[in-house]
Amino acid sequence: MGTIIELRSVSKRFGGFLAVNDCSLSVTAGSVTGLIGPNGAGKSTLFNMVAGNLAPTSGTILLDGEDVTGLEAHELFSRGLLRTFQIAHEFSHMTVTENLMMVPSRQSGESLLEAWLRPARVAREETAIRRKAEEVLDFLKIAHVRNELAGNLSGGQKKLLELGRTMMADAKIVLLDEIAAGVNRTLLNDLASNIERLNQELGYTFFVIEHDMDLIGRLCDPVIVMAAGSVMTEGHIADIQKNEAVIEAYFGGSPTGNATTISAAAEAARGAGAPA
Repeated sequence: MGTIIELRSVSKRFGGFLAVNDCSLSVTAGSVTGLIGPNGAGKSTLFNMVAGNLAPTSGTILLDGEDVTGLEAHELFSRGLLRTFQIAHEFSHMTVTENLMMVPSRQSGESLLEAWLRPARVAREETAIRRKAEEVLDFLKIAHVRNELAGNLSGGQKKLLELGRTMMADAKIVLLDEIAAGVNRTLLNDLASNIERLNQELGYTFFVIEHDMDLIGRLCDPVIVMAAGSVMTEGHIADIQKNEAVIEAYFGGSPTGNATTISAAAEAARGAGAPA
């Protein structure tokens, strides 16, 4: 498998504050790659640059070997890069099915002229999109809420709906931003199972920010650690949890050598609500 995302010496400065500092990393196609680090490490800023929500101050971002530095989110969407958010962004007054049907771009029905002159074509296209939406709901095992207003869903169901949107767009790579936040353990297990299925059965690539180390350990290999705006290390989660430099970065003091301390620090970071 080749590299699908590559960052070369990427930096982001906000006035006098350097949020991301000369950061280089890569994500292999077909992988589920984790991104962890203490609050303020620069993870969310890095994600925002990869997703097209922020332009880097310097450096280069490649998607499938093509320079996409500074492209906006909608341009990256058309190239198969999608991002989900810690707080789901659903159309709350539309049904779950309608939320999914909104995703495919360039629908004929979006044009008043097409709706007037080619109603049969518009109807055929809408039928095909609805059929795909039903298949996505079946895949994610949430068909029972197809007619529910999306705003009425639980936090975990909204995260599943966001995964469904990536399927409607036939994503190449999906950036997942703290999917565990606000989700109960049962639905979190469903989310993790669906991510695994999308990766293993459909070949989706995932790049994941997460504070839940159990989830990172289940899903991600490799795991990249950021601290102070730069990549500190990369490897398997079992090795990273025993890395004294990583433990010290999380706590800002002397490492304890206890492999569970990163999980504890990550949970504290999640509860603190500070910038990632």
